[in-house]
Amino acid sequence: MQRMLSYIRKAVDDYNMINDEDKIAVGLSGGKDSITLLMGLKALQRFYNKKFDLIAISINPGFDFFNSDFLKNTCNQIGVPYIEEKTHIKEIVFDIKNEKNPCSLCANLRRGILNSTAIREGCNKIALGHNEDDVLETFFLNLLYGGSINTFAPTSYMDRSEITLIRPLIYAPEKSIKTFIKKNNIEVMPKCCPMDGVSKREDMKNLIYDLQKSIPMVKTNIYGAIKRSNIKGWNKTV
Repeated sequence: MQRMLSYIRKAVDDYNMINDEDKIAVGLSGGKDSITLLMGLKALQRFYNKKFDLIAISINPGFDFFNSDFLKNTCNQIGVPYIEEKTHIKEIVFDIKNEKNPCSLCANLRRGILNSTAIREGCNKIALGHNEDDVLETFFLNLLYGGSINTFAPTSYMDRSEITLIRPLIYAPEKSIKTFIKKNNIEVMPKCCPMDGVSKREDMKNLIYDLQKSIPMVKTNIYGAIKRSNIKGWNKTV
């Protein structure tokens, strides 16, 4: 946990992610990233110089094998209140709309429900489990498919909902998160998305992997370029 806490603490401090009196909703999918984030923030809560509250919110998309009991037990074990929002996302995206590329619609629906649930529960911030690799993959997605030099910000304020999104794992490489989960024998929920492994994001992951074979420092170099760039939210403490 010490190494993971160092990643989280640095991101939180660099981008002023947490303030006194914050009530933070952690988006809990049950995967390695969201469980690591939840455990990391709970550990940070014990000694951080700013006092904040935590809850976990899971968006149940409607798949039969979504295990809300597992998520509830995970939260109970570390003392974090758990809220499950049942939805018809699976039905809307895969049955009614029958989307060929469903990831965008699914993400938008989940995001909207997470925001409204966090507001209902009195939260002013939502913590998402995007890691360092997600930053780079999103950068390549925007560059190659959208023709823009951009990626998501460490923090972003949403005017309509008055909610601030924070991403405390942005300095944590996916490899380190996998090591943390394995080393501590932490159980995670199997991925329940039928698009897992066949999305454009997975293509970007493979592209970066291939680039590393010939340019070992490619991830470090691109990440450094993002931090020094004019991409909103990256080049200064907010």
